[in-house]
Amino acid sequence: MHNILIVDDESSIRQSLKGVLEDEGYKASVAESGEACLEVLRKKAFEVVLLDVWMPGMDGLETLEKIREIEDAPEVIMISGHGTIETAVRATKLGAYDFLEKPLSIDKTLILVKNAVDAQRLRQENRDLKKQLIPRSVIVGESIPMKALRQQIQIMAPTNGRVLIYGESGTGKELVAHAIHAQSLRKDEMFVEVNCAAIPEDLIESELFGHRQGSFPAATVDKEGKFQRAHGGTLFLDEIGDMSLKTQSKVLRTLEEQRFSPVGSDEPITVDARVIASTNKDLEEEISRGNFREDLFYRLNVVPFSVPPLRERKEDVPLLARYFLKEFSAAYGRRPREITDDAIETLMRYSWPGNVRELRNVIERIVIMNPTTSRFDRKHLPPLVHRDGSRRWAGSEFSTLHQARAAYERDYILKKMDENHGNVSRTAEVLGLERSHLYRKMKALGIAVKE
Repeated sequence: MHNILIVDDESSIRQSLKGVLEDEGYKASVAESGEACLEVLRKKAFEVVLLDVWMPGMDGLETLEKIREIEDAPEVIMISGHGTIETAVRATKLGAYDFLEKPLSIDKTLILVKNAVDAQRLRQENRDLKKQLIPRSVIVGESIPMKALRQQIQIMAPTNGRVLIYGESGTGKELVAHAIHAQSLRKDEMFVEVNCAAIPEDLIESELFGHRQGSFPAATVDKEGKFQRAHGGTLFLDEIGDMSLKTQSKVLRTLEEQRFSPVGSDEPITVDARVIASTNKDLEEEISRGNFREDLFYRLNVVPFSVPPLRERKEDVPLLARYFLKEFSAAYGRRPREITDDAIETLMRYSWPGNVRELRNVIERIVIMNPTTSRFDRKHLPPLVHRDGSRRWAGSEFSTLHQARAAYERDYILKKMDENHGNVSRTAEVLGLERSHLYRKMKALGIAVKE
């Protein structure tokens, strides 16, 4: 039920409007002055306020100014028995939705109230969508490469310059694109994404530029393309290195001319969209192979961004793991969870071939599979993470035999501690060591001893 507030110093008008609105299914409240109106709005949320202009004390226009200062303010329809063009113009400039003159037409009043309720609903939906998008533009990480990346975004985002984002699959190229849009002058407009690798070649042109009914067998209705949807906003061409040469040619022409024609039409459509592209390929190598247009590369590569793989910023793993743990605990209606230092150390030893996306999936998996667990330990992590950590001893990352032996001993002791549920005495017995000897070795290897 929609809440409407009627503000008028005449009791008969307040009660008359209240009855009419309640008959239409609205929940109506009343206030006799501007001061009373503001007091009511401080206690309760309303979609629409019907506000008289001429009232003793604080008049309607002054009250309107105060209402517009409220966060998530309601729509305001002004009412006046002495309406003038000057008053109506001033009310509109102050943010009034519309203007009614006394004597009120019931039909017109109901139509305006309905339209104002719809406008308020759309505004609220827009606010909710923006709140949902905020996490998608948060870049987590305090490593030097990530700090530099955030600084680049801050400098570049307010411009209209094109950006080409490089990075392996799963590093967060889409996140960077969202962050650029969120900090740009186009942030209130659409962010439209096209995954060039996921759309079949025979459909990519229709997806980007739209089509007219009958232009090909499956075109049963007109379709708006992604370029047109992104007008005034941002178009993100994800994995553009997988786009066919034919489509590259049309994209290049669109970027040069700022207009295009839908498939099956000769009528050009003018478009103003900022283009951000990403790739996990070496485009210069693709150019040399004849797979990518050199002229399109230079059009897109105005400002190149590089997103480092997770293995090159291991210090961000604890921050990311805890961030995802908080995200998924909330998403699945669970209480806040913790992850132990031993589990974090295991995550940091893993090579993360799938990058941040893989880490996110691992955290989601342990939250789902352990619904009653409030503290995640090393044993809750998938076997692959453990196996990868154990394979590292055969690698060449240790410069001395002492380093390799210490790393192996540390991992082996942690494994046995897990198997014995953290019981030091039992672990020492399994390892054939005195309890005091195991304590000293754990301390030397930097293993936290938890009684």
